[in-house]
Amino acid sequence: MKVIKNYLYNAGYQLLAVLLPLITAPYVSRVIGAHGIGINTATNSTIQYFILLGSIGIGLYGNREIAYLRSNKQAMSEAFWEIQILKMVMVTISYGAFLVYLAFCPVYKEYMLIQSLNLIAAAVDISWLYMGLEDFKKTVLRNTMVKLASAAMIFMFVKDTNDTWVYIFVLAISVLGGNLTLWPYVKKTLVKVDFKKLHPFRHFKPTIALFIPQIATQVYLVLNKTMLWAMVSSDVAGFYDRSDTLVKLVLTIVTATGTVMLPHVANAFHEGNEDAVNNLTADSFDFVSCIAIPMFAGLAAIGQKLAPLFFGPQFKPVGMAVCLEAIVIVLIGWSNVIGQQYLLPTNKIKIYTGSVVSGAIVNLILNLPFIFLWGLHGAIFATVCSEIVVTGYQMWHVRNILNLKKMFINVPKYVLAGLIMFIVVNRVCMMLDFTSTIKNILAIATEIVLGVVVYGGILLLLKPTILNKLVSIIEKIRSKKNG
Repeated sequence: MKVIKNYLYNAGYQLLAVLLPLITAPYVSRVIGAHGIGINTATNSTIQYFILLGSIGIGLYGNREIAYLRSNKQAMSEAFWEIQILKMVMVTISYGAFLVYLAFCPVYKEYMLIQSLNLIAAAVDISWLYMGLEDFKKTVLRNTMVKLASAAMIFMFVKDTNDTWVYIFVLAISVLGGNLTLWPYVKKTLVKVDFKKLHPFRHFKPTIALFIPQIATQVYLVLNKTMLWAMVSSDVAGFYDRSDTLVKLVLTIVTATGTVMLPHVANAFHEGNEDAVNNLTADSFDFVSCIAIPMFAGLAAIGQKLAPLFFGPQFKPVGMAVCLEAIVIVLIGWSNVIGQQYLLPTNKIKIYTGSVVSGAIVNLILNLPFIFLWGLHGAIFATVCSEIVVTGYQMWHVRNILNLKKMFINVPKYVLAGLIMFIVVNRVCMMLDFTSTIKNILAIATEIVLGVVVYGGILLLLKPTILNKLVSIIEKIRSKKNG
């Protein structure tokens, strides 16, 4: 039940974190236009490299270490301060490197300077502490208020094309504010430590082990935007970013299990409970498959209508891009379970690193010719190929460790239900081709509800084993209320 509650908290917050920009996106896209969105995408993708350098692998490493040590509050407190001090030192070095880059930056210097607030925000980000403790409620409630405030500021202060810098500033300052709100809880969470006895750099080597896969991941998360900016234009980089935003909205619900399950599995592994680790992984994979497949099918069915509705007519190319990119919802969902929910907490770092490095190499090789030949769609093709490689690599290397047959037992049923849902929703989508914005909103809402009903109805007929687990959970909730 604790895992379910944490999943709901985390999924709810992560959904809000992506949903709020989508609520503001129709307004912002029309006010600052494709060029303004492109400037934000180009400059933000650049600052992400410096954030990566400053954070090294501390987010994942810190989460796992806190999960390992949470039964010993003194050891956990010492580890927290050591890891956080190391992070502050690395971010300081990274900011120095950023200032050197800024001196030679040919364009968008002012925007880049504003984006650097995100680098400062990374220095004070201690969300990994609460994730390791599986205390998601605190993080969610405090950050929700900050996100809502940032959305309000966008509507209040972003008024025309000259306010692109204001938009970037609001986004950056909201991240910084959200991270700062977590610090007041530290005193109640930790015990006093002797700072003279701390050894922060003992954590450097293990964080580097996780830094390597994060570098590789960043290659195919950010490099596409950077290369589109360099090879085509910042506007096309903005189109890619808008497509990625829609896909990541859906993906957020799927990958929310990773953040919740990592400390849970890490704790079970630390206690030597191997059966629990394998069962948790199998159950999580089944759940992710159940929700990822229909989300991919549904987004692919309505993507062409949904994108211009959200972002405005000038963002029409985003529609097809969303349809092509939607498959990564399933691929990343699966690799998230195997990679972040199993390989990382069980310390199988080499396999995890190998998978993301392989994906990055494929992305790097394919980006140049694919973007040259097909532009926006080429970048998406390269991304999809990369995710196929990452997921395939992980599955191949765990085939003798995990019970893949058990993990995939219900997948054919989900695929069949998802395919039928796609056909029905896509047909209805073509029939309800309205030009009015209000009618389009009603049409999309109808298609989403129809998709849920069709997919759920088919699953009731096919009876996958996940339904039995759902019934068991409902019975536990009822008995808890009655007891």
